[in-house]
Amino acid sequence: MPTPHDVTLIPGDGIGPEISRTVMDILEAAGAPLRWHECVGGVTALETVGEPLPPATLESIETNGVALKGPLTTPIGSGFRSVNVALRKHFDLFANVRPAVTLLPTARYPDVDLVIVRENTEGLYAGIEHFIGMENDPRAVAESVMLITRFGSRRIVRFAFEYALAHGRRLVTLVHKANILKYTQGLFLEVGREVAAEYEGRVEFDDRIVDATAMQLALDPYRFDVIVTENMFGDILSDQVAGLIGGLGFAPGANLGERAAIFEAVHGSAPDIAGRGIANPTSLLLAGCLMLDHLGEAPIAASVRDALRRTLDERAAWTPDLGGSAGTAEFGDAVIARLEEVA
Repeated sequence: MPTPHDVTLIPGDGIGPEISRTVMDILEAAGAPLRWHECVGGVTALETVGEPLPPATLESIETNGVALKGPLTTPIGSGFRSVNVALRKHFDLFANVRPAVTLLPTARYPDVDLVIVRENTEGLYAGIEHFIGMENDPRAVAESVMLITRFGSRRIVRFAFEYALAHGRRLVTLVHKANILKYTQGLFLEVGREVAAEYEGRVEFDDRIVDATAMQLALDPYRFDVIVTENMFGDILSDQVAGLIGGLGFAPGANLGERAAIFEAVHGSAPDIAGRGIANPTSLLLAGCLMLDHLGEAPIAASVRDALRRTLDERAAWTPDLGGSAGTAEFGDAVIARLEEVA
């Protein structure tokens, strides 16, 4: 028996526990050597231990270095802008990786295969903002600071090129708004071009303005391979790219840093269907596959992806969001049955 990998599991809120259970069952059936350490976060944590991001959860991630996370709800009035953002900041998870691969046979764009690499800690999402008072109005002006550093830009662009080399990708496209934001986006572009020169002859490079990129993704997503961009643009474009392949239900995410790696479903907790057992677990399952790749278990991840693809191609046990009537567990059983066919 291989030595199991210790992994922190945060099932999440809403539909999180349902899809987490199904994903665990599928990964176990695939033979993934994982030892789960279940922790809480979000509303569930607030209700059970009194805070949305308990020290025990942080300690578990710190110890294991790897976590799989279901959707979390940030409690209103908790003091957190976002539990997800708090995790990224705590562990300096500077790279957010969002692959987009067409799996759904009814998706608008067949055969999409591209990756968004998003800087995860800077930009407007750094949360540096304040009010400026004028004429007896203390909230007359709201100001946010777009924080772009040479260090942060260099490490995310280099990450994108190293990712491209490691995964046999041909092109890195840097997306920016340097035509208007001359200093912040200008610095990001300047550093990106410097780093790209180091990879000349190994990986192609180009750069595009963000609004033009959004249009070109809708017209012809096949022209892109790896897109690297700053925080807010990456947030927006990664959701747009998810729309090309069927929606957020098919979009996994990886948050990577030097100290830890957290893999997640990028959709919300869907409280309107929580407890009904009808949620689609695909996003979290694909996040689990990214986690297996990270842990050196790529063959197992490939077998899960193949079983998932065949389940979708054969329209077996589709959940209501896909136009079927199957439940979460039934969908998971269908994937497991296809794993067993090739076992």
